[in-house]
Amino acid sequence: MTDPAWPVELQELEAIAARAGGRLERRLLCEVSADGLRLPVHAYLLGSARADAPGVAFIGGVHGLERIGAEVVIAQLRSLVMRLRWDETLHRQLDALRLLFVPLVNPGGLSLGTRANPNGVDLMRNAPLDAHGRVPALVGGQRISSALPWYRGAAGAAMEIESAALCRVVEEELLARPFSIALDCHSGFGLSDRIWFPYAHTARPVERLPELHALFETMDETLLHHRYVVEPQSRQYLAHGDLWDHLVLRAPRDRVFLPLTLEMGSWLWVKKNPRQLFTRHGIFNPIIEHRQQRVLRRHLVWFDFILRAACSHARWLPAAAQRAQRREAAMDRWYRGVRR
Repeated sequence: MTDPAWPVELQELEAIAARAGGRLERRLLCEVSADGLRLPVHAYLLGSARADAPGVAFIGGVHGLERIGAEVVIAQLRSLVMRLRWDETLHRQLDALRLLFVPLVNPGGLSLGTRANPNGVDLMRNAPLDAHGRVPALVGGQRISSALPWYRGAAGAAMEIESAALCRVVEEELLARPFSIALDCHSGFGLSDRIWFPYAHTARPVERLPELHALFETMDETLLHHRYVVEPQSRQYLAHGDLWDHLVLRAPRDRVFLPLTLEMGSWLWVKKNPRQLFTRHGIFNPIIEHRQQRVLRRHLVWFDFILRAACSHARWLPAAAQRAQRREAAMDRWYRGVRR
């Protein structure tokens, strides 16, 4: 039941679930406490129950300050639920595809207006994984104090309940499938929208680099005028405790798991409206209404491409004999000549 004191994002998710009825499976992953409220972290599932169906996950709200990340995932879920009533093409797509949504991983941080969860832990620095190399001070993850940003949690401590719940549902719903993609939506880095792929903990190329190259070459050919900058996260900085690196390393070697991070370039919003610099939320989110609406629209085309690419992965995934050539092309595109 909806609590009127809940953040509006949670209230909207309750309304979407009610509208969908039995067509949308809702699964409680955990609950957290913040500001005297008990806040749920839900997963929402649609589509095929077949174990061999490809899977796609849409993840948002890992950082509480980055509300726009949760909002773009909620917009995608709302769009699909509204189309269930009339869109025959969508129904055929869902017959062959499993969809997982976790729109708000960190409702406590969102309610408190903090990047971290209510325990002061940055959930995207919380996995039991250390970087191989120097990380930038603080930003790469630190264990000094929860009073400082990018706190990883105490050494040897269990993962935070939200991080563990997200990893658990991804392992259950994606890693067991022959093919899956995860999209994690964030904001706050640079003037351009970026798509990052692992690794964050090392500059070493990820094992599934040939498959990533094939996916993004297909994207470049299909979405001719897209403006995304595609790169490994390590090209920008190394970080401890990245959840997606942790999950990639846990994925079975015979399964294709491609986690991607959409890093929306919030500096562009600040450039157009410098007054946003004087508010915590303004650094990470579009404040002016028409800009927020534009952001909520602009990524839907890419989301649709990912759904279609997952459904049709057998048509573009490189065969075993092509992987070496793909890896060479990927090395040329993303790694060679890059200053470390």
